[in-house]
Amino acid sequence: MSSSVNGGASHLRKLAEQDLIDLVEGAAVFSAGGGGNPQVGSNIVERLVDEHCTVRLIEASEVPDREIVVNFACVGATANVAYRSDAAIKTFKTLEEYLDKKAYAVIPVELGGFNTLAAVDVASRLGIPVVDADGAGRAVPEVHLKVYTLDDIALAPMAVADLDAGNIVLIKQTRGLREAERITRVLAAEWNQMAYTARRVLTGKQVKTSPVQNTLSMSIRIGMLLRKAVDPLKAVLKETHGHYLFEGIVASAEHETKGGFTWTSMKLDGTQENTGSSLQLKAKNEFLAAHKDGRLAALAPDIITTISLDNCKCVQAEKAKKGDRLVVIGIPAPARWRSKEGLELWGEVLQESGIKDRYVPIEHLVK
Repeated sequence: MSSSVNGGASHLRKLAEQDLIDLVEGAAVFSAGGGGNPQVGSNIVERLVDEHCTVRLIEASEVPDREIVVNFACVGATANVAYRSDAAIKTFKTLEEYLDKKAYAVIPVELGGFNTLAAVDVASRLGIPVVDADGAGRAVPEVHLKVYTLDDIALAPMAVADLDAGNIVLIKQTRGLREAERITRVLAAEWNQMAYTARRVLTGKQVKTSPVQNTLSMSIRIGMLLRKAVDPLKAVLKETHGHYLFEGIVASAEHETKGGFTWTSMKLDGTQENTGSSLQLKAKNEFLAAHKDGRLAALAPDIITTISLDNCKCVQAEKAKKGDRLVVIGIPAPARWRSKEGLELWGEVLQESGIKDRYVPIEHLVK
Protein backbone atom coordinates (compact mmCIF):
# COMPACT_ATOMS: atom_id res chain seq x y z
CA MET A 1 0.00 0.00 0.00
CA SER A 2 2.30 2.71 -1.20
CA SER A 3 0.27 5.32 -3.02
CA SER A 4 -1.67 7.87 -1.01
CA VAL A 5 -5.20 9.12 -1.65
CA ASN A 6 -5.29 11.96 -4.16
CA GLY A 7 -8.07 14.21 -2.88
CA GLY A 8 -10.36 15.39 -5.68
CA ALA A 9 -8.74 13.37 -8.47
CA SER A 10 -11.18 11.26 -10.47
CA HIS A 11 -9.50 7.91 -10.93
CA LEU A 12 -9.20 4.58 -9.21
CA ARG A 13 -6.51 4.78 -6.57
CA LYS A 14 -4.86 2.62 -3.96
CA LEU A 15 -5.05 3.62 -0.33
CA ALA A 16 -1.82 3.63 1.64
CA GLU A 17 -1.59 2.42 5.23
CA GLN A 18 -1.72 5.99 6.55
CA ASP A 19 -4.84 6.68 4.47
CA LEU A 20 -6.57 3.74 6.14
CA ILE A 21 -5.50 4.85 9.61
CA ASP A 22 -6.81 8.33 8.85
CA LEU A 23 -10.03 6.81 7.52
CA VAL A 24 -10.65 5.09 10.85
CA GLU A 25 -10.19 8.29 12.86
CA GLY A 26 -11.97 10.54 10.36
CA ALA A 27 -15.00 8.29 9.91
CA ALA A 28 -15.34 8.19 13.70
CA VAL A 29 -15.89 11.97 13.70
CA PHE A 30 -19.02 11.42 11.60
CA SER A 31 -20.16 8.45 13.71
CA ALA A 32 -22.14 10.44 16.31
CA GLY A 33 -20.68 8.17 18.96
CA GLY A 34 -21.71 5.00 17.08
CA GLY A 35 -20.53 3.16 13.99
CA GLY A 36 -18.68 0.56 16.05
CA ASN A 37 -15.46 0.65 18.04
CA PRO A 38 -12.65 2.38 16.06
CA GLN A 39 -10.16 0.00 17.70
CA VAL A 40 -11.78 -2.86 15.79
CA GLY A 41 -11.41 -0.74 12.65
CA SER A 42 -7.73 -0.22 13.45
CA ASN A 43 -7.32 -3.97 13.91
CA ILE A 44 -8.78 -4.49 10.43
CA VAL A 45 -6.22 -2.05 9.00
CA GLU A 46 -3.36 -3.88 10.73
CA ARG A 47 -4.42 -7.20 9.24
CA LEU A 48 -4.86 -5.74 5.75
CA VAL A 49 -1.35 -4.28 5.92
CA ASP A 50 0.23 -7.42 7.42
CA GLU A 51 -1.36 -9.57 4.71
CA HIS A 52 -0.36 -7.16 1.92
CA CYS A 53 -3.96 -6.63 0.82
CA THR A 54 -4.71 -3.87 -1.68
CA VAL A 55 -7.50 -1.36 -1.02
CA ARG A 56 -8.77 0.43 -4.13
CA LEU A 57 -11.08 3.45 -3.88
CA ILE A 58 -13.26 4.58 -6.78
CA GLU A 59 -15.76 7.35 -7.26
CA ALA A 60 -19.38 6.43 -7.93
CA SER A 61 -19.09 7.93 -11.43
CA GLU A 62 -16.61 5.18 -12.33
CA VAL A 63 -19.10 2.32 -11.82
CA PRO A 64 -20.67 1.17 -15.13
CA ASP A 65 -24.45 1.70 -15.11
CA ARG A 66 -25.30 -1.98 -15.55
CA GLU A 67 -22.99 -3.30 -12.85
CA ILE A 68 -24.10 -3.75 -9.23
CA VAL A 69 -22.74 -2.41 -5.96
CA VAL A 70 -23.59 -4.06 -2.64
CA ASN A 71 -23.78 -2.40 0.77
CA PHE A 72 -22.01 -4.16 3.63
CA ALA A 73 -22.04 -3.52 7.37
CA CYS A 74 -22.51 -5.04 10.78
CA VAL A 75 -25.80 -4.51 12.61
CA GLY A 76 -26.51 -4.58 16.32
CA ALA A 77 -25.48 -3.11 19.63
CA THR A 78 -22.34 -0.99 19.45
CA ALA A 79 -21.09 -2.44 22.74
CA ASN A 80 -20.83 -5.93 21.22
CA VAL A 81 -18.78 -5.27 18.07
CA ALA A 82 -16.53 -8.08 16.85
CA TYR A 83 -15.36 -9.02 13.37
CA ARG A 84 -14.04 -11.95 11.33
CA SER A 85 -13.06 -11.38 7.71
CA ASP A 86 -13.82 -14.92 6.54
CA ALA A 87 -17.34 -14.82 7.98
CA ALA A 88 -18.01 -11.37 6.52
CA ILE A 89 -16.93 -12.55 3.07
CA LYS A 90 -19.05 -15.70 3.37
CA THR A 91 -22.07 -13.50 4.13
CA PHE A 92 -21.35 -11.28 1.12
CA LYS A 93 -20.88 -14.26 -1.24
CA THR A 94 -24.18 -15.74 -0.07
CA LEU A 95 -25.99 -12.71 -1.45
CA GLU A 96 -23.96 -12.80 -4.68
CA GLU A 97 -24.87 -16.47 -5.18
CA TYR A 98 -28.55 -15.68 -4.77
CA LEU A 99 -28.30 -12.77 -7.21
CA ASP A 100 -26.27 -14.93 -9.61
CA LYS A 101 -24.13 -11.87 -10.27
CA LYS A 102 -20.81 -10.64 -8.91
CA ALA A 103 -20.61 -7.21 -7.31
CA TYR A 104 -18.50 -4.66 -9.16
CA ALA A 105 -17.74 -2.88 -5.86
CA VAL A 106 -18.66 -2.64 -2.20
CA ILE A 107 -20.07 0.46 -0.52
CA PRO A 108 -20.24 1.15 3.25
CA VAL A 109 -23.75 1.64 4.60
CA GLU A 110 -22.55 4.39 6.95
CA LEU A 111 -19.55 6.24 8.33
CA GLY A 112 -17.96 4.88 11.49
CA GLY A 113 -14.58 3.87 12.84
CA PHE A 114 -15.51 0.20 12.48
CA ASN A 115 -18.41 -0.19 10.07
CA THR A 116 -16.77 1.73 7.22
CA LEU A 117 -13.65 -0.41 7.56
CA ALA A 118 -15.69 -3.62 7.52
CA ALA A 119 -16.85 -2.72 3.99
CA VAL A 120 -13.29 -1.79 3.02
CA ASP A 121 -12.04 -5.14 4.30
CA VAL A 122 -14.62 -7.16 2.35
CA ALA A 123 -13.89 -5.25 -0.85
CA SER A 124 -10.14 -5.67 -0.50
CA ARG A 125 -10.31 -9.40 0.18
CA LEU A 126 -12.67 -9.96 -2.74
CA GLY A 127 -10.33 -8.01 -5.03
CA ILE A 128 -12.91 -5.35 -5.90
CA PRO A 129 -12.93 -1.61 -5.14
CA VAL A 130 -14.79 0.27 -2.44
CA VAL A 131 -16.92 3.23 -3.53
CA ASP A 132 -16.14 6.71 -2.19
CA ALA A 133 -19.66 7.16 -0.81
CA ASP A 134 -21.98 5.70 1.83
CA GLY A 135 -25.64 5.34 2.64
CA ALA A 136 -25.97 7.99 5.33
CA GLY A 137 -23.05 10.44 5.54
CA ARG A 138 -22.89 9.56 9.25
CA ALA A 139 -23.58 6.55 11.48
CA VAL A 140 -27.24 5.67 12.09
CA PRO A 141 -29.03 3.46 14.61
CA GLU A 142 -31.45 1.55 12.36
CA VAL A 143 -31.09 -0.52 9.19
CA HIS A 144 -33.74 1.35 7.20
CA LEU A 145 -32.42 4.77 8.21
CA LYS A 146 -30.45 5.40 5.03
CA VAL A 147 -30.80 7.91 2.21
CA TYR A 148 -31.67 4.94 -0.03
CA THR A 149 -35.02 4.82 1.74
CA LEU A 150 -35.78 8.28 0.36
CA ASP A 151 -35.30 6.81 -3.13
CA ASP A 152 -37.43 3.71 -2.46
CA ILE A 153 -34.48 1.35 -2.91
CA ALA A 154 -35.38 -1.93 -1.19
CA LEU A 155 -33.30 -3.42 1.61
CA ALA A 156 -33.93 -6.96 0.40
CA PRO A 157 -32.68 -9.23 -0.89
CA MET A 158 -30.18 -9.38 1.94
CA ALA A 159 -27.93 -11.91 3.66
CA VAL A 160 -27.64 -11.80 7.46
CA ALA A 161 -25.17 -13.91 9.44
CA ASP A 162 -23.81 -14.38 12.93
CA LEU A 163 -20.20 -13.70 13.97
CA ASP A 164 -18.86 -16.99 12.57
CA ALA A 165 -21.32 -17.17 9.66
CA GLY A 166 -22.41 -20.50 11.13
CA ASN A 167 -25.96 -19.22 10.75
CA ILE A 168 -26.80 -17.35 7.55
CA VAL A 169 -30.31 -16.17 6.75
CA LEU A 170 -31.19 -15.08 3.22
CA ILE A 171 -34.09 -12.63 3.19
CA LYS A 172 -35.52 -12.57 -0.32
CA GLN A 173 -38.12 -9.89 0.32
CA THR A 174 -40.02 -8.05 3.03
CA ARG A 175 -43.31 -6.16 3.08
CA GLY A 176 -41.43 -2.95 3.75
CA LEU A 177 -38.33 -1.34 5.19
CA ARG A 178 -39.60 -1.40 8.77
CA GLU A 179 -40.09 -5.15 8.56
CA ALA A 180 -36.56 -5.53 7.22
CA GLU A 181 -35.21 -3.54 10.16
CA ARG A 182 -37.14 -5.61 12.70
CA ILE A 183 -36.12 -8.95 11.19
CA THR A 184 -32.45 -7.96 11.09
CA ARG A 185 -32.55 -6.55 14.62
CA VAL A 186 -34.18 -9.70 16.02
CA LEU A 187 -31.49 -11.84 14.43
CA ALA A 188 -28.73 -9.59 15.78
CA ALA A 189 -30.25 -9.72 19.28
CA GLU A 190 -30.40 -13.52 19.05
CA TRP A 191 -26.76 -13.74 17.94
CA ASN A 192 -25.16 -11.93 20.90
CA GLN A 193 -26.40 -8.52 19.69
CA MET A 194 -24.47 -8.47 16.39
CA ALA A 195 -24.85 -9.63 12.79
CA TYR A 196 -23.16 -9.20 9.40
CA THR A 197 -25.36 -7.88 6.61
CA ALA A 198 -24.91 -7.69 2.84
CA ARG A 199 -27.85 -5.75 1.52
CA ARG A 200 -29.29 -2.95 -0.62
CA VAL A 201 -28.10 -3.82 -4.07
CA LEU A 202 -27.53 -0.70 -6.16
CA THR A 203 -27.12 -0.47 -9.90
CA GLY A 204 -24.23 1.53 -11.27
CA LYS A 205 -26.78 4.17 -12.22
CA GLN A 206 -28.27 4.34 -8.71
CA VAL A 207 -24.90 4.56 -6.98
CA LYS A 208 -24.19 7.80 -8.83
CA THR A 209 -27.23 9.59 -7.37
CA SER A 210 -28.55 7.95 -4.18
CA PRO A 211 -25.66 7.62 -1.68
CA VAL A 212 -23.90 10.53 0.02
CA GLN A 213 -20.88 11.09 -2.23
CA ASN A 214 -17.12 11.41 -1.53
CA THR A 215 -17.48 10.62 2.17
CA LEU A 216 -14.53 8.26 2.46
CA SER A 217 -12.09 10.76 0.95
CA MET A 218 -13.55 13.42 3.27
CA SER A 219 -13.08 11.11 6.25
CA ILE A 220 -9.46 10.50 5.25
CA ARG A 221 -8.92 14.26 5.12
CA ILE A 222 -10.49 14.70 8.57
CA GLY A 223 -8.23 11.97 9.95
CA MET A 224 -5.22 13.73 8.46
CA LEU A 225 -6.24 17.02 10.10
CA LEU A 226 -6.62 15.30 13.47
CA ARG A 227 -3.10 13.96 13.05
CA LYS A 228 -1.30 16.98 11.59
CA ALA A 229 -3.14 20.23 12.36
CA VAL A 230 -1.72 22.57 15.02
CA ASP A 231 -5.23 22.90 16.47
CA PRO A 232 -6.94 19.68 15.33
CA LEU A 233 -10.38 20.43 16.73
CA LYS A 234 -10.50 23.89 15.18
CA ALA A 235 -9.36 22.48 11.83
CA VAL A 236 -12.02 19.74 11.87
CA LEU A 237 -14.80 22.19 12.73
CA LYS A 238 -13.74 24.46 9.90
CA GLU A 239 -13.59 21.59 7.40
CA THR A 240 -16.99 20.16 8.39
CA HIS A 241 -18.74 23.50 9.04
CA GLY A 242 -19.22 22.12 12.52
CA HIS A 243 -19.84 23.79 15.87
CA TYR A 244 -18.34 23.60 19.33
CA LEU A 245 -21.18 22.66 21.70
CA PHE A 246 -19.73 21.96 25.13
CA GLU A 247 -16.66 21.10 27.17
CA GLY A 248 -16.97 19.18 30.40
CA ILE A 249 -16.37 16.17 32.61
CA VAL A 250 -18.68 13.16 32.54
CA ALA A 251 -20.64 13.23 35.79
CA SER A 252 -22.69 10.12 35.01
CA ALA A 253 -22.98 7.61 32.18
CA GLU A 254 -25.55 4.82 32.07
CA HIS A 255 -25.38 2.13 29.39
CA GLU A 256 -27.81 -0.69 28.64
CA THR A 257 -27.64 -3.20 25.80
CA LYS A 258 -30.97 -4.67 24.77
CA GLY A 259 -32.95 -5.47 21.64
CA GLY A 260 -29.93 -5.12 19.37
CA PHE A 261 -29.05 -1.59 20.55
CA THR A 262 -26.80 0.02 23.15
CA TRP A 263 -28.70 2.78 24.97
CA THR A 264 -26.72 5.55 26.69
CA SER A 265 -27.78 8.40 28.94
CA MET A 266 -24.97 10.73 29.93
CA LYS A 267 -24.49 13.98 31.83
CA LEU A 268 -21.50 16.30 31.57
CA ASP A 269 -20.65 19.04 34.05
CA GLY A 270 -19.16 22.04 32.28
CA THR A 271 -15.57 23.23 32.51
CA GLN A 272 -13.79 26.31 31.14
CA GLU A 273 -16.38 28.62 29.55
CA ASN A 274 -19.10 26.06 30.31
CA THR A 275 -18.49 26.08 34.06
CA GLY A 276 -21.80 26.13 35.90
CA SER A 277 -23.69 24.49 33.02
CA SER A 278 -24.49 20.87 32.24
CA LEU A 279 -25.13 18.88 29.08
CA GLN A 280 -27.38 15.84 28.79
CA LEU A 281 -26.79 13.36 25.95
CA LYS A 282 -29.02 10.49 24.82
CA ALA A 283 -27.91 7.72 22.46
CA LYS A 284 -29.46 4.72 20.74
CA ASN A 285 -26.12 3.37 19.51
CA GLU A 286 -25.56 6.92 18.16
CA PHE A 287 -26.11 10.19 20.01
CA LEU A 288 -29.54 11.49 19.07
CA ALA A 289 -30.02 14.55 21.24
CA ALA A 290 -28.08 17.04 23.36
CA HIS A 291 -29.66 19.41 25.87
CA LYS A 292 -27.68 22.18 27.57
CA ASP A 293 -29.21 23.33 30.85
CA GLY A 294 -32.50 21.81 29.74
CA ARG A 295 -32.58 23.49 26.33
CA LEU A 296 -32.04 21.75 23.00
CA ALA A 297 -28.43 22.09 21.82
CA ALA A 298 -28.41 19.61 18.93
CA LEU A 299 -30.70 16.97 17.46
CA ALA A 300 -30.32 14.19 14.91
CA PRO A 301 -29.97 13.98 11.98
CA ASP A 302 -27.27 16.55 12.79
CA ILE A 303 -24.18 14.75 14.03
CA ILE A 304 -23.32 14.92 17.75
CA THR A 305 -19.84 13.59 18.50
CA THR A 306 -17.81 13.41 21.73
CA ILE A 307 -14.04 13.88 21.55
CA SER A 308 -11.49 13.25 24.28
CA LEU A 309 -9.68 16.34 25.52
CA ASP A 310 -6.73 14.12 26.42
CA ASN A 311 -5.90 12.72 22.96
CA CYS A 312 -8.37 14.35 20.51
CA LYS A 313 -9.82 10.95 19.60
CA CYS A 314 -13.54 10.29 19.30
CA VAL A 315 -15.16 8.61 22.28
CA GLN A 316 -17.96 6.19 21.43
CA ALA A 317 -21.19 6.56 23.37
CA GLU A 318 -20.91 3.12 24.97
CA LYS A 319 -17.29 3.76 26.01
CA ALA A 320 -17.86 7.05 27.83
CA LYS A 321 -17.44 6.79 31.59
CA LYS A 322 -17.56 8.97 34.67
CA GLY A 323 -14.57 11.30 34.88
CA ASP A 324 -13.85 11.47 31.15
CA ARG A 325 -12.88 14.94 29.92
CA LEU A 326 -14.78 15.56 26.71
CA VAL A 327 -15.58 18.21 24.18
CA VAL A 328 -18.88 17.80 22.32
CA ILE A 329 -19.13 19.00 18.72
CA GLY A 330 -22.03 19.20 16.28
CA ILE A 331 -21.82 18.80 12.50
CA PRO A 332 -24.67 19.64 10.10
CA ALA A 333 -26.28 16.58 8.56
CA PRO A 334 -26.01 15.92 4.81
CA ALA A 335 -28.57 17.97 2.90
CA ARG A 336 -30.74 14.98 2.01
CA TRP A 337 -31.42 14.31 5.68
CA ARG A 338 -32.70 17.86 6.07
CA SER A 339 -35.35 17.40 3.40
CA LYS A 340 -38.98 17.01 4.46
CA GLU A 341 -38.84 13.26 3.82
CA GLY A 342 -35.50 12.87 5.60
CA LEU A 343 -36.68 14.69 8.71
CA GLU A 344 -39.88 12.63 8.79
CA LEU A 345 -37.86 9.42 8.76
CA TRP A 346 -35.62 10.64 11.57
CA GLY A 347 -38.63 12.01 13.46
CA GLU A 348 -40.11 8.51 13.72
CA VAL A 349 -36.86 7.12 15.13
CA LEU A 350 -36.53 9.97 17.63
CA GLN A 351 -40.08 9.59 18.91
CA GLU A 352 -39.66 5.84 19.31
CA SER A 353 -36.51 6.61 21.33
CA GLY A 354 -38.45 8.86 23.72
CA ILE A 355 -37.16 12.14 22.24
CA LYS A 356 -39.97 14.61 21.57
CA ASP A 357 -38.02 17.68 20.42
CA ARG A 358 -38.78 19.32 17.09
CA TYR A 359 -35.80 19.51 14.74
CA VAL A 360 -33.94 22.81 14.55
CA PRO A 361 -30.78 23.03 12.40
CA ILE A 362 -27.71 23.10 14.60
CA GLU A 363 -26.47 26.38 13.12
CA HIS A 364 -29.62 28.06 14.40
CA LEU A 365 -29.33 26.56 17.88
CA VAL A 366 -25.76 27.80 18.40
CA LYS A 367 -26.56 31.43 17.57
